[in-house]
Amino acid sequence: MDSKQHLYLVDGSAYIFRAYHRLPPLTNPEGTPVGAVYGYTTMLWKLADDLNKADGPTHLAVILDAGSHSFRNDIYDDYKANRPPPPEDLVPQFPLIRDATRAFSLPCIEEVGFEADDLIASYAREATRRGWDVTIVSSDKDLMQLVGKCAVGGGCIDMLDTMKNQRIDIPEVIEKFGVPPEKVGDVLALMGDSVDNVPGVFGVGPKTATKLIQDYGDLEAALAAAPSMKKSKLQERLIEQAEQARLSKVLVTLKEDCTLPMALDDFKLDAIPPAPLADFLGRHGFTSLLKRLDGGRGSPDRPTQLNPAKPVTAASGASEGAARQPLPEWPAVDYAAYECVQTVEALERWVSRGLAAHVVAIDTETSALDSMKADLAGISLALGANDACYIPLGHGGSDMFAEKPQQVPLETALALLRPLLESDAVLKVGQNIKYDLNVLARHGIAVAPVDDTMIVSFCLDAGRQIEGIGGGHGMDELSERHLSHKTMSFKDVCGTGKKAIPFGEVPLDRATPYAAEDADVTWRLHGVLKPRLSDEGGTRIYERVDRPLIPVVAQMERHGIKVDREKLAGLSSQFAEAIGTLEGEIYGKVGQEFTIGSPKQLGDILFEKLGYKGGKKGKSGQYSTDQSVLEGLASQGAEVATQVLEWRQLSKLRSTYTEALQAAINPQTGRVHTSYSLVGAQTGRLSSTDPNLQNIPIRTEIGRQIRDCFVAEPGNVLLAADYSQIELRLAAHMADVPSLKEAFEQGEDIHSRTAMEMFGTVDRDTRGRAKTINFAILYGISRWGLAGRLGTEAEEAQAMIDRYFERFPGIQRYIVHTLEQVRERGYSETLFGRKTWFPRIASKNGAERQGSERAAINAPIQGTSADIIKRAMVRMNPALAAAGLGHVRMLLQVHDELVFELPEADVAAASEVIRSVMAGAAEPSVKLDVPLGVEIGSGLSWGAAH
Repeated sequence: MDSKQHLYLVDGSAYIFRAYHRLPPLTNPEGTPVGAVYGYTTMLWKLADDLNKADGPTHLAVILDAGSHSFRNDIYDDYKANRPPPPEDLVPQFPLIRDATRAFSLPCIEEVGFEADDLIASYAREATRRGWDVTIVSSDKDLMQLVGKCAVGGGCIDMLDTMKNQRIDIPEVIEKFGVPPEKVGDVLALMGDSVDNVPGVFGVGPKTATKLIQDYGDLEAALAAAPSMKKSKLQERLIEQAEQARLSKVLVTLKEDCTLPMALDDFKLDAIPPAPLADFLGRHGFTSLLKRLDGGRGSPDRPTQLNPAKPVTAASGASEGAARQPLPEWPAVDYAAYECVQTVEALERWVSRGLAAHVVAIDTETSALDSMKADLAGISLALGANDACYIPLGHGGSDMFAEKPQQVPLETALALLRPLLESDAVLKVGQNIKYDLNVLARHGIAVAPVDDTMIVSFCLDAGRQIEGIGGGHGMDELSERHLSHKTMSFKDVCGTGKKAIPFGEVPLDRATPYAAEDADVTWRLHGVLKPRLSDEGGTRIYERVDRPLIPVVAQMERHGIKVDREKLAGLSSQFAEAIGTLEGEIYGKVGQEFTIGSPKQLGDILFEKLGYKGGKKGKSGQYSTDQSVLEGLASQGAEVATQVLEWRQLSKLRSTYTEALQAAINPQTGRVHTSYSLVGAQTGRLSSTDPNLQNIPIRTEIGRQIRDCFVAEPGNVLLAADYSQIELRLAAHMADVPSLKEAFEQGEDIHSRTAMEMFGTVDRDTRGRAKTINFAILYGISRWGLAGRLGTEAEEAQAMIDRYFERFPGIQRYIVHTLEQVRERGYSETLFGRKTWFPRIASKNGAERQGSERAAINAPIQGTSADIIKRAMVRMNPALAAAGLGHVRMLLQVHDELVFELPEADVAAASEVIRSVMAGAAEPSVKLDVPLGVEIGSGLSWGAAH
């Protein structure tokens, strides 16, 4: 090891609050809150792993605040006076966090009367005087005053922000404050700090403070120059509040001469004794961390992993109790190992190797996120860990005179890649591979067969929060979670804002590691995640539902749907006119003009000027005016609230649809191409974006008018096939409710049957109430929620819920059984085996727990519904082709509905095939006790097809 000593000082106080806010409430076996303790422990462990590098620490200590009072309170009584007390459930965790630090056998330093920042400053300066380098692990702006300080002939100080994985040195401080670190205290003194209640100079913000110090050099010079400044509010305040600024400078200046509670030499890193750490983890029920320690995976021999880290052999943060297959040992990501393929000979070699490998990870780099418009900049391939390349295809400046790097011509490269990408003998693995399928399909390449690591992750961990890292399925998150590797960011390569450049203009020496890493990481994730499917029961849902759906949805996106631009523009004008009329009526009622879209102004009008009761202010000090508040006022007869709700709906529909859809028309195809996410909804439903076609109001006249703008090409019609009350049918089957099953079997109106069971009579009112109750019960609604929907008292709503359960006892049994299972296993399951995880089902926070319970009741039903329509979509094209209707195009999937485009002469034949496929989509995997009803309509527009 190099003789140079390197001290890392961890700002433990910052870690505590980050840990507290990033995890849900947890308790240990004794019932003590430990959410922050667990998060702190995992963050400390992760820091240890991340510091596995040659210039890592030789010495390390965690510095904490000993209490809320310091010498600064003796100088200024109101210092930090605005800070609220720590959350009630965090207080008992403070001593446990100290125990956690000591369980790692790390020094835990604190000193009464001084803040952690002062101790960090004092230790840092002492260490640099001894010739040591110092890294402060924090993002605290106050500590940036220390950055770049070097002792004569000694060491220097920098910072490490672990949340951004960013080193902070003098250039980063200058970028943030506009001044070097030694002037940061002067800027802070002028601008003050509302969090710590440092007064500063009133009205002076960061920009003004920076400008003053840049112009005058330091705080005293700026104050001395104030009398000669141009007369202004700033001049007055600098003169009047000079002493306040000087006081602020004292408050923000770090004390660098504290008595050191422990000698620097005692911070030396040695091997971690496993017994204290194991005892701590076991005592607080941190079983997943204990398994990592016992299994040796990620268990640090010393906190910084300076000795070579064990290669990744399994998914870090894997599910507790899940079986694991042994995985191959992989080396750390090595950017230098990647190849930039710029010649035909090199590309031929990679294609040959790919054909022999039988599994290749692929990724495309493009000019835009829209796969239907994006230009292809390049393709990356990976055949193993660090065995990856980037093939540039469209690099060079957009200027025709710009020098372009050597690269294989696009058409030549695609011709060489086609046998590999289309070979049935080679599995192509991607992360959100649907995007790549569409990009390459536009170049005439039909990529198959495929695997998708994003969707594999979704089938395994939908809804799951893994070890405090989160539950997303993007590549960056998956890489950190399962490979302990932080990937390069797009903005680091292409920049941000006005300085951003298209990927095709990125120099190849920067583009290659970024692009090849995507393929390399995808290949590794496939090796980690795919074996888990068989271990954890995910193979059925992935192989039979989600995986075969990928090319189907990709094709739907490419088909797109035609919209009538003129009709949209006319509708948009109508909406604008109606919005203007509503505004005039609202202004007339309240007696003044105001910004209706401003929640603050609207709240003041409703609850102060008009005096409506029930107004509640939030933390921001303004009244809530969300939809539920306005609906409550409307039910009390406040006509202005009704008009505001209508104004909001029209404004949203106009901006989201009648205006946005015109802009979304693809100039090449003349159609709108929505993008479907297979992982966007926790229950497995597809979600639609850019534009979102799933939020158009279903049963309103306005919604119909918007759907009328979606039209067929000349000579064709649109056909809409919709499952009828599928969730109620599934509830009847899954809850085993004989009367409901009988009603569906006999084709009865289910809401009328419920009305008869509930109220003993059927009329418009009782049927409407029954319909509301039918759907509300399946969403685990509370008596207050049902009362709000029916306009009754909570006691009456509860009586209805009780009566419903009496008439349909199977529903209550289903709810109780589902919640018991989810609390026991942590997840719900559809009839096809799709798991949805609910990590907060046992939360101490009532709102979180009840929200999870409501979602858990509905997830098996809604998820099964999603699985069924997905199975129908997968089977649809082969069935239509077998019937000689291969030209019928499936365009949209919206909730329980499929939309097709076809010649009018084929409507009858296609309807028969479509109804048969949809009605039988559950079989043979699941035999339902109720028939699946399918309603079909057709017309020249989507609206007319309903």
